[in-house]
Amino acid sequence: MSAGPFSLKGKAAIVTGGNVGLGQAIAVALAQAGADIVSTSRRPADETGAQVKALGRKFLSIEADLSSTAPIADIVERTVAEFGKIDILVNNAGIIRRNDSVDFSEEDWDAVIDTNLKSAFFLAQAAGRHMIAQGRGKIINVASMLSFQGGIRVPSYTASKSGLAGITRLLACEWASKGVNVNAIAPGYMTTDNTTALRADEKRNAQILDRIPAGRWGDASDLGGAAVFLASGASDYVHGAIIPVDGGWLAR
Repeated sequence: MSAGPFSLKGKAAIVTGGNVGLGQAIAVALAQAGADIVSTSRRPADETGAQVKALGRKFLSIEADLSSTAPIADIVERTVAEFGKIDILVNNAGIIRRNDSVDFSEEDWDAVIDTNLKSAFFLAQAAGRHMIAQGRGKIINVASMLSFQGGIRVPSYTASKSGLAGITRLLACEWASKGVNVNAIAPGYMTTDNTTALRADEKRNAQILDRIPAGRWGDASDLGGAAVFLASGASDYVHGAIIPVDGGWLAR
């Protein structure tokens, strides 16, 4: 991945939620392809930083809580101060709350929408201003299978990921002519903290595995190839796409 059209050598990438799970795997994959990494997360991203630096890339960790838009200006300013530009933004930070829709609280609704959708849009807006000014850039939103399906017991998560898919298409329509690619990855069932309860439920776990043609839960590292593709010159004519990385779930 480090040569040819997939090379990210000399690029600066922001990955939100880059300290663990999907964000960490994406950050490391981008670094393997040559990018320097800025990771934002609520907690220090020491493990991610060690992996990125071991690849010979630069790394900046920014502690930021994206449950509000307050940290966004600082994230962008510190990235530009450190690297002089923003080439890639991966909007990965997200949370999930589970409850029956008849019992779902306004607090849980707002918490998920604010993090997964509102902050993602306004960070894309802030980074997009820099990208438009420099005439190029790649924005990758981490959507979900629930950008296509309804799901159960996760109304605010479904709403946020459906909204993120729409925002991906809207920004692609506005910014494609300005040299900025906006696309998304839609992970399937992945072995992350968000799915611990599902994997621990023997019946539900069996139902999920039975539906996945690949016959296994996805690993965070499975997202790396799609992320590098969408961040690289190989995807220069790809705009507004939402690429499922789901083991074939949506195909069944």
